[in-house]
Amino acid sequence: MDQQESIERLSARISGRVQGVGYRHFTRMRAQELDLDGWVRNERDESVSLVAEGPRYRLEALIQQLRSGPPGARVADVSIQWSKATGEFTGFTVRH
Repeated sequence: MDQQESIERLSARISGRVQGVGYRHFTRMRAQELDLDGWVRNERDESVSLVAEGPRYRLEALIQQLRSGPPGARVADVSIQWSKATGEFTGFTVRH
C-alpha cells in the first residue's frame, strides 16, 4: 500500500454560517461520493463537527469541499486534526 492509500482519520470543526443551510447533508453526500466513513453533526456553538476515515487523498478532497460548503453557507474556518483510523464506522451519517 503506498502513502496515497493509507487510511487515516480526519477530525474537523467548521465555523461560520454553517447551520440551517444544509451543510450536514452536503457533507454527507460529498463524503459518500468519496467513499468515506464517519459522521457529521451540528454543535451548540453553531459550528459543525465531523469525523471521517479513508484514504488521505480522499479526505483532502473532502476538506476542499468543506471550505466552500453548499449554497447559502459562509465558511469562516475549517480546523483539522489528523490521527490514525480506528475502522469503527460503516458508511457516513448525519448525527443529531
